[in-house]
Amino acid sequence: MFEPVLLKNIDVPDSHLLSTYEAGGGYQALAKVLREYTPDEVVELVKRSNLRGRGGAGFPTGMKWSFVPKQVDKPKYLCCNADEGEPGTFKDRIIMERDPHQLIEGLAVSAYAIGAKTAYVYIRGEYVTAIRRLEEAIAEAHEKGYLGSRILGSDFNFTVHIHCGAGAYICGEETAMLESLEGKRAQPRLKPPFPAVAGLYASPTVINNVETLACVPHIVVRGPDWFRDIGPDKSPGPKLYCVSGQVHKPGLYELPMGIPLRELVDHAGGPLPGRKIKAVIPGGVSAPVIPEHGLDVGMDFDSLTAAGSMLGSAGVIVIDDTTCMVKVATRIIEFFHHESCGKCTPCREGLNWVVKVLRRIEAGDGAPGDLEQLEMLCKGIFGNTFCALGDGAAMGLRAALAHFRDEFVAHIEERRCPFH
Repeated sequence: MFEPVLLKNIDVPDSHLLSTYEAGGGYQALAKVLREYTPDEVVELVKRSNLRGRGGAGFPTGMKWSFVPKQVDKPKYLCCNADEGEPGTFKDRIIMERDPHQLIEGLAVSAYAIGAKTAYVYIRGEYVTAIRRLEEAIAEAHEKGYLGSRILGSDFNFTVHIHCGAGAYICGEETAMLESLEGKRAQPRLKPPFPAVAGLYASPTVINNVETLACVPHIVVRGPDWFRDIGPDKSPGPKLYCVSGQVHKPGLYELPMGIPLRELVDHAGGPLPGRKIKAVIPGGVSAPVIPEHGLDVGMDFDSLTAAGSMLGSAGVIVIDDTTCMVKVATRIIEFFHHESCGKCTPCREGLNWVVKVLRRIEAGDGAPGDLEQLEMLCKGIFGNTFCALGDGAAMGLRAALAHFRDEFVAHIEERRCPFH
């Protein structure tokens, strides 16, 4: 039986308070690293755990930290990406609302490892409760000496600031988030230079996701071997899965990385009465859809990549046999078109045309050649943009066309939606 790690406190009364967090062993990791480890040793510890970023890309966290230059004249920054704009994703919100000190301790340990004295939590403005809980938790941590100057009697000084975004999806892209933090229009930057060398205010910057940072204190206290023993060796650790859509029990589930997607759907109660699963989007709407016959794939970075999809934010959206896949594809592309920052012509103009064609097909006005035109547009968008927004849109549509082409053809030939 898998015991929750990241969600172990969320059902405890007053789980957001410092006293509750301390009673469960909170801030022991911070005390341990300040007492027993050098910053480089903490980086090596996280490297040995093989913790991979939980924000979507899955890049090894310890390796990312090691890219920060050791000797620089500029200050180093730690940024927490808490924007969580991917549809179907709500894992970070639960941590910030129910167990904010877990994030703060993760920030403190990570900042010590990279040599940062300042961290910014970039959080979407709609997360009102999460913002309030974080503000209260930061004040509590300052009062008890877990933040501020000479933390726990050491030479380590560290402060955390909250920056509220305005709901732009593009701010989930790390360099667009940095632009927004600097007070500029949120658009992705050209890389290189990468943020570890020239990030916030052109200074060395590490950007990690909320769930990634929350894993760090547990690795320090329990050790990297414990972490690696959970899930597959190349993608180990506990994982938060957000399950929504047409299932009995939508919600947030903590299970080992690599659990089969079919088993995860079963944890959520399976399909609704009298219905069958048609497909599942495994990692937020940026991830290509997986048809029912492919649901035995493991929910980890490498397995999903091999299956032609990706883990992304682990926003699992279940789709049953009463749902029109043309309508699903149309709604997803409408979202990406609306959220495109407009910097790159292939994304800005290409998605506009994709939306027009899909709406026409869904309305029963599709024409011969429309599917070929959609494929041509996807080819023009994919790989030709500064960030992954255009890639995610193109990959998702390509998967829908590949797995459910018969539904698109039926819309065009019958000149109506067969599901309505």
